[in-house]
This record gives sequence, C-alpha cells and structure tokens, in this order.
Amino acid sequence: MNITKRAFLKASGASLASLSIASSALGSSNHADNESPTKSTTKKLAPITGSVKPISKAERLQRIAKAQKLMQQLDIAAMVLEPGAAMDYFSGIQWWRSERLTAVVIPREGNVAVVCPFFEEPSVRESLAVSDDIRVWQEHESPFVLIKQILADAGINKGKIAFENSVRYFVMSGLMAELSNMQHVSAEPVTRGCRMYKSQHELELMHKANEVTLLAYAHVWSKLALGMNQGDVKSLMKSAQTQLGGKGAWNMALFNQASAYPHGTKQKQTLTEGSIVLMDCGCNVHGYQSDISRTFVFGEPSKRQREVWQTVRQGQQVAFEQAKIGNQAGSVDDAVRKLYQTKGFGPGYKLPGLSHRTGHGIGMEGHESVNFVHGETEILKPGMCFSNEPGIYIQGEFGVRLEDCIYMTKNGPQWFTMPPSSLDDPIGKLVKLATI
Repeated sequence: MNITKRAFLKASGASLASLSIASSALGSSNHADNESPTKSTTKKLAPITGSVKPISKAERLQRIAKAQKLMQQLDIAAMVLEPGAAMDYFSGIQWWRSERLTAVVIPREGNVAVVCPFFEEPSVRESLAVSDDIRVWQEHESPFVLIKQILADAGINKGKIAFENSVRYFVMSGLMAELSNMQHVSAEPVTRGCRMYKSQHELELMHKANEVTLLAYAHVWSKLALGMNQGDVKSLMKSAQTQLGGKGAWNMALFNQASAYPHGTKQKQTLTEGSIVLMDCGCNVHGYQSDISRTFVFGEPSKRQREVWQTVRQGQQVAFEQAKIGNQAGSVDDAVRKLYQTKGFGPGYKLPGLSHRTGHGIGMEGHESVNFVHGETEILKPGMCFSNEPGIYIQGEFGVRLEDCIYMTKNGPQWFTMPPSSLDDPIGKLVKLATI
C-alpha cells in the first residue's frame, strides 16, 4: 500500500474524532493488503442514529396550518396530494402510487382527509399522523366521488383546486370531471413554500444522515483493495451506511475512465494502482436525505489528478462563498463556471468541464427545488438546503466530483460536512450544526 494510504490509516482515529462520532461506531480500520476484495468488516459498525427523533404530530399540524395560510393567500380552495414526499411531509403517510388512488385532501381551512382503497385502510392508518378522517372506496367505486364529497363537507364546491406537478394525469382528469365548477392550478407555490424552508429539527435529521454517510466513506476508503470492482465498493458502502443506522442507502462507484460520466456507464472497471474512484452516495434518517460525493485515487495521484481535484475543491469554495442570503440561486452556478473558464474548462456546459448544474435542493427527496443552475432567480433565504457539487469531467481520462450539502442561515451558508482539503486526506469532516 502506498504511503498516502498508510498515512490515512495511521491518522484514521483522529479523522474519525473530527467527525464527532462515538468511537463505538467504528472499530479498527487496519487491514492487510492481501485482504479479499469482497471481504467486508462492516460488522464493526454500529448505529449512530438513536439520538435524533422523527417528525412529530405537532410539527405536521404546524405544516398544515402554514399550507392553509398560503392557500388562503393564493385563493386556493383545496389541495390534493398523491403518495410521495409531500404526502409524508404533511400527513406522515408513507405509501406508494398505483392504479388504485390513495390521496390526502387539505382544504384551505379545517381538517385534512384521506381517501384510499377499503382493503388498504388499516395499512394506510399505520403511518397517518394527523387525522382520523379516512374515506374508503371499494374496487367498483370511484375515489373521485369521495374526494368531491370531502370538499362538499368542507363547504367547497367552487374555486381553485391545486395539484402538484407530479400528480398523474388520470388523477387530475378524473377528479376535474367531478368538479365542473372548479379550476385546477399548481400546488407548487404551497408545497414548495413549506418544504423548501427547513426547520431546525429537519436540519438535525439531515445532519445525522450526512454523519452516517461521511463515516461510511471513511470506513470504505480504509477497505479499498487492489482488484476490487465497482460492485464490491458499492456493497461495502451500502452495508456501512445501513449498519450505521441509515435507511434507503444508495450508492454509486465509478472507476478510471468511467468517472468522466457523471452518472456512470456500463463500463466494467477494477481498481489498479493510480485508479480514480468517484463515489456518490447517501441515505436517509427519519425520511431526510444525505448526498455526498468523494473522489479518491487508489495509489499515488498523478500531477494532473491533483490539479483537477484541487480545481474542483476551489469550485466548491467559490460556490459556497457566492451562496449568500439575498443572492439569486443561479448566481452560484455562474460563479463556478467563471472560475472554471479561467482554468481552461468549459465555457458553459462544454466538456472538458462542468456538464451539469452546480447543485440541487435537498430534503426529504434527494433532488428538490431550487437548483444552483444558470438562470434560476429564486432568492436564497434561511432554511434552504442545497448540494454543492461542481464536478469536472474529462472524457477519455477521468472525472472528479466533490459534493457536500449546505444549508442557509441568517448569517449565510453553512456546511453539513466540510469538504476534504486534499487527495491525501480525502474524507472531510462533520461540522457542528448551526442555528438557522
């Protein structure tokens, strides 16, 4: 093993301490160079998520009240939600979409109601946190008639009814056929107006999810071995995040030339001396996501690898410094591309360079509005959360992406995880959570 790797392993205790993670979460990271590529020691990991609590009923009721206030301001009579993050956000219901409609109806005032198939009612009720008004429909009946009745019970028979952009056509068209006196409008100003601005509790859950993923990276980095393939590394990372208490762990690992494709290719690669390893991974804690990318070199990095890696790290810092309260979100992307063009990359999305946006919103979903992308005029405000990931991709050679998430406070941006400073110490560290 090269000196860089040995130095990392020697310092792993200090690095993990900087993560502010209990020592019981991770055992010794030493391993023999000839260890089997597929042999994982993630049995030494232990859950670290017990210190955080899920979103409470009281918090969901506050969210509904805020949504209803926004609906009144926008002259929206009611909002209909299909299963997904917004339904969970307001009601706690964790369900899936199928040809059988389950929906949450939020009127501009009063209690919410739920529509679901009769045989699914006991299961839906298990996660419902805010109401006991569940209207069921049998297989030969129409759920849209039930929604019409819910609205009638709330004194609503005209006005605007709002749907999220992701609502399926048959749902909107089926319901509107029953509501001839109503007009459909977008629910995005309501749902975004709530979900885009995170509470301190939501930030705590995201902070913990990032802690899980960062510690898992440290563990996996210490286990990389000659001859491993992408599947071996992804398996290690999934297992590590899961054993640390993360839910729904997802992982991407790209080696060598495959790293020049931001979301990968079908190319099969194995670790050799000097291989670039680009990973993009995350999980959730009580429904709130992490999203961290790291780029390692297995062995001694070349001069070019170091230069490109350091340029990406500089791009992250430029993005962070541009993300000031009151700035337009699109200005963050513009600032990074301006820097990269001075380094010979781009211009714009041209390769070699940054072929995607600089970052995306994040919360209950891995990708949420608003984005760090050219032309985005949304103003940055406290509570907003974003990924910061201005990668550089050189097709035929390699790609580098560093991604850490930030959140906006009244004093400006804060890191959930501090990016690493160099390829010789490529993990980074957890940052104490600030108050928004």
